[in-house]
Formats: sequence, structure tokens, C-alpha cells
Amino acid sequence: MRRSRIGLASAGLMAVAGLTLAGCAAAEEEVATEAGDTTEEAAPAEETFDVYALLPQGNDQAYGTTYLPPMEAKAAELGINLTITNSEYDGDKQASECEVAVAAQPDGIILWPAIADTIRPCLEAADAAGIPVWVTNADVNPEDAPLTYGYSGTDSYGQGAASAEIMCEIVDGAEIGIIQINGVTGNSVATLRGDGFRETIASDCPNVTILAEQPGDWVPDKSQIAASEMLTSVGVENVQGMYAADDSMIKGGIDALKARDLDPADFFITSIGNTFLGNPLVISGELDGTVFQSSSWDGENAVVGIYNAMTGATSQGRDDDGSVLYMPNPKVTAANASDADVAPEW
Repeated sequence: MRRSRIGLASAGLMAVAGLTLAGCAAAEEEVATEAGDTTEEAAPAEETFDVYALLPQGNDQAYGTTYLPPMEAKAAELGINLTITNSEYDGDKQASECEVAVAAQPDGIILWPAIADTIRPCLEAADAAGIPVWVTNADVNPEDAPLTYGYSGTDSYGQGAASAEIMCEIVDGAEIGIIQINGVTGNSVATLRGDGFRETIASDCPNVTILAEQPGDWVPDKSQIAASEMLTSVGVENVQGMYAADDSMIKGGIDALKARDLDPADFFITSIGNTFLGNPLVISGELDGTVFQSSSWDGENAVVGIYNAMTGATSQGRDDDGSVLYMPNPKVTAANASDADVAPEW
């Protein structure tokens, strides 16, 4: 039985909590209410556009592999010619790619920031050249948002908060210590997910103490090393749980427990993603809960967003109703992990 390390019975599992998706300003657009059909619709294009998509990943990572095909399909539908780059989360490399993009004078730029703190010069250059920028997946810093036409993707802070809510529910008032594995340092998604988790734990269940944090850089191997180092530094006997900012990293954290002959089912463990790695772990009982994220929604809506910016449906400064589009991120536990509407995509 789970929780044998501290003698608790299994806590009640949480139901799916849907998030509201902001509607687009264009009259043609329709927003579906089901998690499985939530892509913003844009009218087919009557002209063609050239767009640079400055991304920090591509087919080299699982998310990018399933983000790109829907992105490219939506671009073809809307008459958009895409030039796609991959900075591999290198801020300097993305800055150089942005210089090339601005010099090419495209009709628009889709930007997935590699490192939020380094992206302002790119935004300023695009602004000076009169090129609209739509942000996807990882938002820019708040002070940089007025230089963009909008954002589509996850509510990253809300995802971290949702994972913390699962943790608070399953802990059920017990005094425990946990370790936290974060994403790439400086990446806005990593920062917001970490803040959302940390602050929600502090407000909703202060009985849970975060003993240590380290980045896992979104990959299992580095996360296993980070988790193992934290277990050693704080003392494995003091750790009863673990959170990671995505399923790839929680896989590494779980492997760190197994390497010490510890049963993950005896720990409180939550994550984000509901991926092909994470979903089976929820079903097996090694992972208590995660938060669903749709890579296909993300890729499609990046194109819808820049199309709306280029055609005047949204304007610079994010003053329009459709300038922020958050994907639904329902919670996934053993109670619903096998449901079709939260089937993993990546």
C-alpha cells in the first residue's frame, strides 16, 4: 500500500479541473469547451504570409516532435510559409536567429523564448522593423509583453499551482518533507511552474516543507542526478515526497529513488505534462498526479495567434480580448488517467 513510510491511508483522488480558454476577438473564431477540441479557429487566408518561428526545441525533444506537425498543418491551411529555427535553449543562439529573422523582413514572428531574461533586444528589433511578434508556450517577462501582440500556451504558474493542489490533497495534513526538481534556469515556464508550486504549497498546505530544489533541465538523466544529490544533501530519511516541473524530470527523480532500492509508491509524487512517460506512472501508482498539457493545441494556436496579429484581429500591447489564449490543463490522477480526453500526446 502507498504511504507506508508515514502510515497514511491513500488520500482521495482529485477530479479533473478544466481551465477556461480565453476567446479570440475575431468573429469567425469558435472555442470548443471540451479539453480534446480546444483549438482557436482562424478564417482561411486569402493571401500568403512569411513567418519565422523562433523555437528552442524541435524534433530533438518529445514535445517539439508533436508540436511541430500541427503547427505546420495550420500554417498550410492559413497560407503561412514557416521558417522554423531551434536554439536548443541557448539564449545567445536564439538572439542570432532573431537577427536573421528581422533582417529577412517577414510578415510576422512566432517566438518561443529560450531564456526570458535575454529576449528583449529581439522584441525591440522586431518592433523597430514593424514586425508583429506572437509568443508561444513560454511567455516573455511582464515588462516585455507590451512589445508583443499576444501569447498562446499554458498558464505555467497555474500548472505549478495545480500540481501543488494534488500534493496537498494526497498529503492530507501530514507533516512531510519533499524535494523539488525545476526546469531550465531562466526559462519562463520553469520559473512560473516553480513559483506556482512553491507558493501554493506555502498557502494551502504549509505542513509540506520543500527541503531542497535543483534544476533538471527538462531531461530525465540530469533530473536523476539532481534528485540523487538532494536526497543525499537533506538525508533520504527526511524525504517523503517529490515534485518535478514535468514528467520527463519526474521520471528521473523516480529512477533516483529506485537506484536506492526505495519504492516510489511509498512517496507523495506530483508532476506536470501527462506525457507518454508520466501517464503510465500514474496508472502504475508510482506517480500520484500530473497536469495534462496538449502539444498539438500549442503548435496550432501559435499559428492562429500570429495570423490574427498579421490580419489585425489583435494589436500590439495585448489590449485585445484574444491576445492571451490559455490551453485547458486538467489534473490527471489514477481516477481519470485512462480517460480518452486526457490521453497523452507527447
